[in-house]
Amino acid sequence: MNTFRRKTPEELLQMITKLKQGRLKVYIGAVSGSGKTYHMLRDGQMLRQEGIDVVICAVSTLQRPETMQQLGDLERIPSIHWVKEDKQGQQWEQKDLNLEQIIMRNPEVVLVDHLAHMNRPEAKHRTRWEDIRYLLEHGISVMVTVNVYELEGSAQLAQQYIGREVECTVPADTLHQADEVRLIDVTPEVVLQRYSAGLLDNSSDRAFFERGNLAVLRELALRTVAEGVGGTLEKHRAEQGLTGPTGTAERIMVSVQYHWNGSIYIRRGQQIARRLSGDLLVVSFQNKARKLNREEETFKRSIRELSTQVGGVFEEVAMISKRRLPRQVVRYAKEHQVTRIVLGHSRQNRWQEWINRSVINGVLLMTRDIDIFLMADRAEQEGERILPAKTAKVNVPKKEDVYRRLPSEEIARQIDHIRRGTFKVYVGAAPGVGKTYTMLREGNELHRQGIDVVIGLLETHGRQETADQAASLTLLPKQVIKYGDHHLEELDVQKIIERNPEVVLVDELAHTNVPGSRNSKRYEDITELLAAGISVISTVNIQHLESLNDAVEQITGVRVRETVPDSILHLADEVELIDVTPQTLRQRLQEGKIYAASKVEQALSNFFKMGNLIALRELALREVADDVDERLESWERKDSLRGPWQREEIIFVGVKLDHEAERLIRRGFRIAYRLKAKLIVSYIHLGSEFSLAGVIADKADKLHHLTVRLGGEFEIRYQPLRQRLAQSIVEEAQSYHATQMILGQTSTPPWKRWGRDSLLKKVLRYARNMDILVVADRET
Repeated sequence: MNTFRRKTPEELLQMITKLKQGRLKVYIGAVSGSGKTYHMLRDGQMLRQEGIDVVICAVSTLQRPETMQQLGDLERIPSIHWVKEDKQGQQWEQKDLNLEQIIMRNPEVVLVDHLAHMNRPEAKHRTRWEDIRYLLEHGISVMVTVNVYELEGSAQLAQQYIGREVECTVPADTLHQADEVRLIDVTPEVVLQRYSAGLLDNSSDRAFFERGNLAVLRELALRTVAEGVGGTLEKHRAEQGLTGPTGTAERIMVSVQYHWNGSIYIRRGQQIARRLSGDLLVVSFQNKARKLNREEETFKRSIRELSTQVGGVFEEVAMISKRRLPRQVVRYAKEHQVTRIVLGHSRQNRWQEWINRSVINGVLLMTRDIDIFLMADRAEQEGERILPAKTAKVNVPKKEDVYRRLPSEEIARQIDHIRRGTFKVYVGAAPGVGKTYTMLREGNELHRQGIDVVIGLLETHGRQETADQAASLTLLPKQVIKYGDHHLEELDVQKIIERNPEVVLVDELAHTNVPGSRNSKRYEDITELLAAGISVISTVNIQHLESLNDAVEQITGVRVRETVPDSILHLADEVELIDVTPQTLRQRLQEGKIYAASKVEQALSNFFKMGNLIALRELALREVADDVDERLESWERKDSLRGPWQREEIIFVGVKLDHEAERLIRRGFRIAYRLKAKLIVSYIHLGSEFSLAGVIADKADKLHHLTVRLGGEFEIRYQPLRQRLAQSIVEEAQSYHATQMILGQTSTPPWKRWGRDSLLKKVLRYARNMDILVVADRET
C-alpha cells in the first residue's frame, strides 16, 4: 500500500540527489590480510567484463600473489607518494589519491584501499574519507576497503580488548552511508596460516596476529555488519508496512519501578541481552500526577545511571492508569519491536491478583507474540540482592591440576580427538553466495601446497565459474543407488576411506541421502570420514540449522525440511561466513548464475525477496558471531565480547504434544547453549502409562528424537489428576534443580480466559522461586 503514498518534497529531493551521486561499496574485514583487496579487485574485474569503466588508485597488494593476480590489466591512475614519520622517527611510505587526475579521467568506478587514511598536510582534504565523498559528489562510484577497528566506536572496543591504538578512524555512520557493505570473513586459523607462509609480512597488523585477538576483531566485524543489516531490515519492513519483531535479533525490555530490586532486573536483563546479542531497553511507567519521594528519586538516578553503564537505553513513560498498564506495556513493546519483556514475579495470591488486576496476567492476556520473562525474587531464599554489572573471567585451571593424572576415559577421548580429521564449514545466508566456489578455491590452494585434496561430492548447479575451480582437482566417483525406477548418486564414504586423502571436499552438508545409503544424512557421512582421520571441508546455508528452523519459517514463510543439528556446526574446527549483499545476490539470480532462467521470476518473488535476504543475512552474521564468541571463551579462558555467563543454569522446558512443542524445544536449546546450561525437556502425560499409545506415543517419540538430536534429555511423567497437573510440572522442574523454566503461551483464546485460572497461571504461582520464560506464539 505504501507504493501509492505521495512522496514528500524532501524525499523527492533526496532521491534526485542520489541519482546524480556515485555509489559507495565498502569491503570490511577484521584485520589486514583478511582478503578485502582481493575481493574488491575480483569484483572490479567482473564489472570490467560487463563493459563498465573501472580504474584503480592507491591500491596496495603488498606483493601477495593471489591479490596481484586479480590486478590483471585494470587501468591504474598513479597515486601521490609521500613519506610520513611517526613519533619514534620511523618513516613510512604513504599513497594519496590523485583527485585531479581521477576527476579528469572520470571513470564510472574507482577502486581504492584503506578508507581510514590521513592525507599529506598540503592535500585538498584532510582524510581519504573526504576524498571519497568528493568523488561520489562528482558521480564517480567508489569501492573501498576498511578494517573494523578503524570505525569510530569499534576503535575504542578494539583498544579495550586487545590494546590496539588507531591513529586514523572514519565516522561511525560510514557503513550506514554506503550503498553496499560486504564483510570479508576469515577465521583466525586462516590468517595465522597466511602469516606463517610469509604472505602477511608487510601487514601493519602483524603485531596482533594472535588467535584470541583475531577472534575478538572478527566477532566485532560480524556484529558491526549485523547491526547495519538489522537497521536496513527495519527500514525495509517499515517501507513495506510490516510491523513486529523481525525474527533475527533480540530486543529486551526491562520494566522497572523505583525500588531496590530495579537494579537486579536491569542487570539480569543486561546479561540476557548480552548472551543473546540483543539490545536493552529499560522502561519505567510512572504516574506523573504523583510526586516521587526522596528515596524514589535516589533509585531513579541510580537506575538511569546503571542503564547507561550496562549499555541500555532508559525511558520514563507517563502511565495512563494502573488498570490500563498491561495494555500500555504491550503497546510500548510492540511499537519498539521488543521480543522479550522482563518483569518481576507477582507476590500476590490468587484473590489479590483478581481484585488488584495483576499486571503480569494482563500482559499475558493481551499478547501472544512477545516472550515474557518472569524473574524470580531470590532475596529471601538465597540472599541475592545485586548481580554484578561486570562479568567475571572464566576460571583458569589451578597449577596443580596440570600435573594431575588424567582418567583413562579422558585419555581415550583426547586420543580420538587427535586422530580425528579437521572439519571446516563455509556458511552462507542463501544459495548462490559463493560457498562452493570458495571451498574449491581453498582446495586448490591446499593442492598447490602439496596436500592431497580430492572432491568427494560437488554440486555446481551449472555455474561455469564454479566448475572451472574444480578442473584441477581429483573428483572421486560417487555411489550409485537404485531408488524405485531411478538410479541416484550419493557420496561414496567407503571409497573415500579406501582412497584415504588428507582432505575431501563435500558440498551441501544438510543433504538427506537416498534410502538404502550407508547413512541417512550427509553430515553422518562426514562424521564417519572425520573419525577415519580424513579432514573435510563442507558448505551449508544458515536456514538448515536445526535450532533456527522456526526463525527461518517466521522470516520466509518456508519450513525447511533438511536440517543439521547445531552440534555439527559446533563440532567444526573452523566456521567461516561467505557474505554477499542482497542486491548482489538478486543480480546473480537475474543473470542466471544461481537457478535456471525458468525459475528466476518465481525465486525473486518468493525466497529471494529483498526482505527475506536481508533478514537471512543478519541471521547468518549474528549466528557466526555467536559461534566465534563461544570459541573465544573456550580457547582463551578470558572474557569475550558478550562476557561469560556467571551462573550454573539448568533449563527446564515443559511441553504438550501440540504444534508448539518442537519450537519450544528449539528455543530451549538455543538458550541453554548460550548459557552453557543443561537442557531438560519434560512432557507430563495426563493419564496412566498404558494410555500413552498410538498417535500420542508417536508424537512423544518425535519430540524425544528432536531433544536428543539437540543434546538435551527428554523425560515423560504421568499424572492421573488434572487438578494436580500444574503442581506436577513445578515439582518435576524442582527435582532437576531447574533455574529457568520455559513454557509456551496458553492456546486458549483471550475471551475464554477471563476469570479462569489457566494452567499457565497456576504454574507461575507455584514456581515463583525460579525464572520463567513464556515463549510467544509467533504463528498468531
